[in-house]
Amino acid sequence: MGHRITNPPTLHDPTRFGYSHVADTGTGLVFVAGQYASDGTGEVTSADFSEQVQQSLANLRTALAAVDLDLSHVVQLRTYVVDHDTDKLAVLGRHVAEVWGDQPPTQTLTGVASLALPGMLFEVDAVAARP
Repeated sequence: MGHRITNPPTLHDPTRFGYSHVADTGTGLVFVAGQYASDGTGEVTSADFSEQVQQSLANLRTALAAVDLDLSHVVQLRTYVVDHDTDKLAVLGRHVAEVWGDQPPTQTLTGVASLALPGMLFEVDAVAARP
């Protein structure tokens, strides 16, 4: 069985940037491309780090819903934080705890100098597993 690509209509069209939002492998693993605090046109929605984390996770939720999954199916996160510091780590930790409680998925955080678009402070990609 081949993989299936999905680009939810409520998220921006990522193909102009050279990627798709979701790849369902058909083997139980689903890969979600980096989600950032974007609106339906791909523009960054806020300059506030906490708001960007919140919107990025909301976009991740939307991407997963398009393939009939939710955040409880996430087994791995990779997060990218511009000018990472312990204050931003605490903010991220709070948002992750709000979603996953005391059972968060695995996560790798990478501090970066910049991300793809001006104003992006945070990005998250994910691997989800079908039950």
